[in-house]
Amino acid sequence: MCQGAKKHNRNNESDHPKSYQGVCDSTRKILNLRLFEDENGRAWSKSVMDWDYEVLCVSQFTLQCILKGNKPDFHSAMPAELAQPFYASILENLRSAYKPELVKDGKFGASMKLHIQNDGPVTIELTSPLVSSDPRQLSKQEKQQQRKEKTRSKGPSESSREKSALRSRQDNNASSGADGDVSSERDP
Repeated sequence: MCQGAKKHNRNNESDHPKSYQGVCDSTRKILNLRLFEDENGRAWSKSVMDWDYEVLCVSQFTLQCILKGNKPDFHSAMPAELAQPFYASILENLRSAYKPELVKDGKFGASMKLHIQNDGPVTIELTSPLVSSDPRQLSKQEKQQQRKEKTRSKGPSESSREKSALRSRQDNNASSGADGDVSSERDP
């Protein structure tokens, strides 16, 4: 998982990274997203927690890049003095919600060489809104989240199950699980 935090322009207390409900939401999503095959080869069925996989977290401000012509612009990235405690809080939450020995991290702000075996490509962007201090807005956000979760819990339609079965029959070599070692080397 690569973590890129976006800065927010409003100058109020809810903009501070520690006040993000998104830290908890991101932790839950990272650990429970069904990205991997099950024992029978059914895609998108198992999570990191289901398989006891390692999670490698890397702080990567370049995810917030905006191209201006041929030059990358990183002004939308959260400043390091705010991003570092935000990143640390994500690591802390992951380690408390999962097995701490399976949560690996890179060195904040360092150039690193990562040695991973990536089974994909799969890229999923997780975004989390700031917690609102307005109780009416918070209630609205909670209701929207409940509707989303209720829709997801109904399961895939028959046609999507058929499409998935057809795809897996067409390419038996494709998989969505990550096998192998996940490790990082830190440059001094």
